[in-house]
Amino acid sequence: MQKSLLIEPEKCTSCLQCEMACSFEHEGSFNPAKSRIKVFEFEHGRRAIPYTCTQCAEAWCLHACPVEALARNPTTGAVEVKEDVCVGCKVCTIACPFGTINYNRDSGKVAKCDLCGGDPQCAAACPTGAITFVDSDWTGYERMKAWAAKTDNQPRA
Repeated sequence: MQKSLLIEPEKCTSCLQCEMACSFEHEGSFNPAKSRIKVFEFEHGRRAIPYTCTQCAEAWCLHACPVEALARNPTTGAVEVKEDVCVGCKVCTIACPFGTINYNRDSGKVAKCDLCGGDPQCAAACPTGAITFVDSDWTGYERMKAWAAKTDNQPRA
């Protein structure tokens, strides 16, 4: 069973625990600037939305890489960077329509969410449940159910 990150922005308080956990897991330091997940604030901080790679089924980044430094992990389904192969050309950053692959100046390679090998630390660190790791087939189920309840204005027979 493949799993995905489910992000529920309405639960996000912009505490940045996800960014801290991610940067510590991958870079060994608490540095949100090096996180592979970002929290964007809107309406002067009244709304916050965590944002990271969605592990696209048709991953443009993977197909764009000229040296095949990106590969899908068969266990987690995550598109991962093979750092020993990456030449830092940044073609994948251009190909990604969502801007979720970033260049790391320190390593000279690109960095993106790899789902932490199947145990995403952003989800583990989120105190409000705004980020959870769920069965990929059901990432939209709760939203569909909530929307259906809001629009249920049909009289019952």
